[in-house]
Amino acid sequence: MITIWHNPRCSKSRQTLQLLEDRGITPTIIRYLDEPPSEADIRAMLLALDLRPIDMMRPREAVFKEMGLSTSDDDDTLIKAVAQEPRLIERPIVQNGNRAAIGRPPEAVLDIL
Repeated sequence: MITIWHNPRCSKSRQTLQLLEDRGITPTIIRYLDEPPSEADIRAMLLALDLRPIDMMRPREAVFKEMGLSTSDDDDTLIKAVAQEPRLIERPIVQNGNRAAIGRPPEAVLDIL
């Protein structure tokens, strides 16, 4: 099953979803801003991405600074911050089984299909 952590207001997220649909894929859409992932969900996604938390975050978001976060914070701190404030998630993220990719650019997800 293919899922996408999707923000319909984000052009890259919309483009990635369209890329999947153009290939005949109807992913399960998770609007992560409406249904924030738990810490366990974030940890599982990080395993699928094979990334550190900071690498799936948007450190330029104002909320990153407002929360007093730093790119050098430990992984647990960053995971808790993402669970608390899902706007920090770099979007979109597409998951196919135990593999995942961030759709920046959208074509980056093709490797996991």
